[in-house]
Amino acid sequence: MSKTKKFRQGLHPDQALLLPYTLREWMDDDHPALVVSDMVDRLDLSPILGAYDELRGQPPYDPVAMVKILVFAYARGIRSSRQIERACHDEVGFRYLSGNQRPHFTTIAAFRRRHHRALGNLLEASVKLARRAGFVQGGGDVAVDGTKVKANASRHSAMSYGRMTQEELKLHGEVESYLRQAEAQDKEEDRRYGKNNRGWTLGAELANRQARLARIQKAMAELEAEAREKAAREQDERRQKAEAEGRSFKPRTDPAEAKPDPKAQRNFTDPESRIMLGSDKAFLQGYNAQAAVDVDSMLVVAADLDAMAADYPHLLAMVDQATALLGERPAGVLADAGYYSDENIGGVRERGIEAFIPPRRVKHNEWREATAPRGRIPKAATARERMARKLRTKRGRARYDRRKETVEPVFGYIKEVQRFRQLLLRGKEKARSMWRFECAVYNLMKMARRLGTARPKMGGRAPAMA
Repeated sequence: MSKTKKFRQGLHPDQALLLPYTLREWMDDDHPALVVSDMVDRLDLSPILGAYDELRGQPPYDPVAMVKILVFAYARGIRSSRQIERACHDEVGFRYLSGNQRPHFTTIAAFRRRHHRALGNLLEASVKLARRAGFVQGGGDVAVDGTKVKANASRHSAMSYGRMTQEELKLHGEVESYLRQAEAQDKEEDRRYGKNNRGWTLGAELANRQARLARIQKAMAELEAEAREKAAREQDERRQKAEAEGRSFKPRTDPAEAKPDPKAQRNFTDPESRIMLGSDKAFLQGYNAQAAVDVDSMLVVAADLDAMAADYPHLLAMVDQATALLGERPAGVLADAGYYSDENIGGVRERGIEAFIPPRRVKHNEWREATAPRGRIPKAATARERMARKLRTKRGRARYDRRKETVEPVFGYIKEVQRFRQLLLRGKEKARSMWRFECAVYNLMKMARRLGTARPKMGGRAPAMA
């Protein structure tokens, strides 16, 4: 008599259940979706909830559930609204967060666009939550750094002002040529069919050229306006400096006549983005994303995004934002040489904060071989010399060394684990909101890993933190 191996309960996927499962029963107590749900329940979502004051129409999806879906999706590196909709069909975690509802991908995309500013402001909510939970004490060091992120645009869609000028002349000529041909064709058809019959219509080829010409002229006008604004700003700065030094000021040129640099570029897909050099030394069309990270907790306590490729113009704004969110000023600011300027050092000092920012890029072997300075600081030492000297001391090196082990791992987590490689929304304001939302998701996941045991066993609304 042959024997066969027995298996657990035969495979009967279509078998009806006497009592259906609840989604919660299909999830372990430490399922990430449960943690996300409890973390979002602790946030102040009143800015989003307050936007729903229209009583007419079909009831919308619960905004709290929509936020939970987005946070869970972004934490897992899912940003496509279509993929999020599919996950709400296929995955138990998404089904749990959505209340077993399946919002259409257009609804998800519209919610993200409508509330992008409020979603970005969840960064403040996450820092306040961290303060209430005791993760961030304040009064410690913060590390500031920037990373270039790709915009929702190709750098091949950009054109320089010089190229625009040439293309404008070329398109003007082509449009004029097509109009002359059309006029000649009209006269021939009038002769053949009579003047009362329908004349020529605008051909697709001519329409495309006129549309392209209009886009180029609009981009040229924007670049010219920027050049005039820059010239006027620089002239005002020279005037103020001359008045402060007691010198007479004579304007060199009229700012109204300023012209853009022929190499100045404008992208037709996302005009507010710029071509920048990324960390891999390759050029990309994107934005400069900034973050300030608390050294002790590794939480993002300030985040911003701009189209300026240089880092140093962002330092003081990041320090002020971190101070506002933490409720007190940091003890020290750690940043690389890209943030150094005498104005920044003075501004940090005026805020009662100590700066640890090298005045120039220093190679790793220079740090290792550097010897601690001896003797008194020379009275005639410049601000750059004093900073370089401080960073060679044991105390200075110990403080500054914490920078690279603080903010750079945060960027690595957001880009690799959360798979944040490119912005989905266009325009600086929406791009800024999405970057801040990414940082808020990072904070929530960072706290969730520490608060796993504080979660209720059977879901429900999490208790407020003391």
